[in-house]
Amino acid sequence: MSSANTPSKVTKRGDKPTRRAFDRDQALAAALREFWTHGYDTTSIASLTEAMGIRPPSLYAAFGDKRQLFEEAVELYAHTYGTAPPHGSDGRSAIAAMLQHLAADYTDPSHPPGCLIISAATNCGPGSQDIKAKLRAMREEAKAAIASCIRVDIDAGRLPAATDADGLAAFYAAVIQGMNQQACDGVDRKTLQRIADAAMAAWPAAPPPATTSATDRRAGRPSQP
Repeated sequence: MSSANTPSKVTKRGDKPTRRAFDRDQALAAALREFWTHGYDTTSIASLTEAMGIRPPSLYAAFGDKRQLFEEAVELYAHTYGTAPPHGSDGRSAIAAMLQHLAADYTDPSHPPGCLIISAATNCGPGSQDIKAKLRAMREEAKAAIASCIRVDIDAGRLPAATDADGLAAFYAAVIQGMNQQACDGVDRKTLQRIADAAMAAWPAAPPPATTSATDRRAGRPSQP
């Protein structure tokens, strides 16, 4: 993304045009904070231009319209604040680490609380259903990544073969959404960490190791699963 200044207005002083400019990246970052704080529908052009330090014609010239500006803000959020898919030596540790990261990120005082992808389209009206669908699709992708992580443990025998990966992933997605709301309600990092710890206590127990019966050992037969 270019950080070059974008013209905001052209005026004439005598016979020479005078060009006023603004930093597009800074303006976009300010718009992101507005959407993050207030949500898509309730963020007005007036509040956006005030936060961005520009006039409405400059917003339309640089970003198109409110919807296009929001899409750029979501992209900036994903690249700057978005949580990477869970990863680690095993599924359990990966998801535990992700929840702890979110406990810190959702309560970081350097930016608005919670998660833009979860909160920004909570109260979208009929004219903004495409925005709501876009953010829902992003959340579904994150949930699918959690399910994939769980399946790694199932395939490795660290979880019972009958474990419902999709159901367990939906549970942890619900925990994440609850942590988001708690952060928006003002709870602190330690509280979210306690929620994360409680959620990991629901992780299914590992299957018992395979045993070999005395009869099988005497007969030289392999143990039964």
